[in-house]
Amino acid sequence: MNYNHLYSKTATGIKASAIRELLKIIARPEIISFAGGLPDPNLFPRQEISRILQEVMKNHSTEALQYGTTEGQKSLKEAVLALVQEYEGVTLQPENLLMVSASQQGLDMCSRIFLNRGDAIITASPTYLGGLQAFEAAGADVYGADSDEFGLTAEGLEKCLKDLQSVGKPCKFIYVVPDFQNPTGTTIPQERRIQILELAEKYDTLILEDSPYRQVRFEGTAPDTFLKLDNGKGRVITLFTFSKVFVPGFRLGYIAGPAEVIRHCVILKQAMDLCTSPFLQLAAAAYLKGGYLSEHIQNIVAMYRKKRDFMLEMLEKYMPKEVKWTRPEGGLFLWLTVPEKIDTQKMLKIAVEEQQVAYVAGVDFYPPRNARRNDLRLNFSYSSFEQIEEGIKRLASTIKKCMK
Repeated sequence: MNYNHLYSKTATGIKASAIRELLKIIARPEIISFAGGLPDPNLFPRQEISRILQEVMKNHSTEALQYGTTEGQKSLKEAVLALVQEYEGVTLQPENLLMVSASQQGLDMCSRIFLNRGDAIITASPTYLGGLQAFEAAGADVYGADSDEFGLTAEGLEKCLKDLQSVGKPCKFIYVVPDFQNPTGTTIPQERRIQILELAEKYDTLILEDSPYRQVRFEGTAPDTFLKLDNGKGRVITLFTFSKVFVPGFRLGYIAGPAEVIRHCVILKQAMDLCTSPFLQLAAAAYLKGGYLSEHIQNIVAMYRKKRDFMLEMLEKYMPKEVKWTRPEGGLFLWLTVPEKIDTQKMLKIAVEEQQVAYVAGVDFYPPRNARRNDLRLNFSYSSFEQIEEGIKRLASTIKKCMK
């Protein structure tokens, strides 16, 4: 049967994730992959989780195995409200918070709530691929604003806002990953965050802040979140996730924002999946209330710092001088720029087939109007130190071959 005449515009318009498709290809054990944004599985708190899951079944089995409230289990919301106060200095009420199935669901929900087909939004250029997928699935026109070594620039943002205003096309929201951005690893400084927030107010739009990596900081002082800088004015919606600082398999995250927006999210979530797993929410609540998260974050920060430093060392050792890269203060990623003559998407085939090393081509992270073809993203959190050295060696060899 031919289904083409039955598919919706959403189904035909959405693109497959380049990363997810790539992970299928590079599953062979001989391939060293820097492609996924994967935490180190050796750091998963297996013993604590195993014990907590048993305790949840022993003491809370009815609640764990039953449907839950759409807003989230009371014990987890209480723990998260305390967490946001402790880590971010932001006081939220329960109505300002919604538990979701990780921040990707939050991106999907915000896209559905705010975007009609043809609406405009602004992102950094480049930006997170999963965000682009969600926005394009909603039919949005995505405009990329200029970025530098510190991420989205205020000048680039205002130019986009002015251009849209001049053609009578308001910007529905500005999407930012302000801390250790995926894919570049850049962090927006405090003063620039204030300028961006002022521009959002000037042009009467929202900021959608995506903050999955914020707590994975290796050095320096963290700027305030946009959520804190907004100080309750209602112009910022922030997405958090436990995927990078706890375990990704639980698929747990939360949206913080104005009560009116959260109410719309709750109604939409009722239609999407009714509720996020009560069992896993209760387990996460027990983990947080047991005081385990802080020590776990210290462990992953210590290990990822070593891996970042080692990858930087290997890049210095093996890469040709024409290749440049970022030096992030935290997170999971490095961003490489190679000579303009090299198309990293085409080079990927050579890297995988001839050198058994994989990365993500940078072109996949750019909004359609801004695509560059000589960048690539490397993940340093997942691979072993031995794999990092051998993989960078192989990648350098591939780049040198393509430079000839």
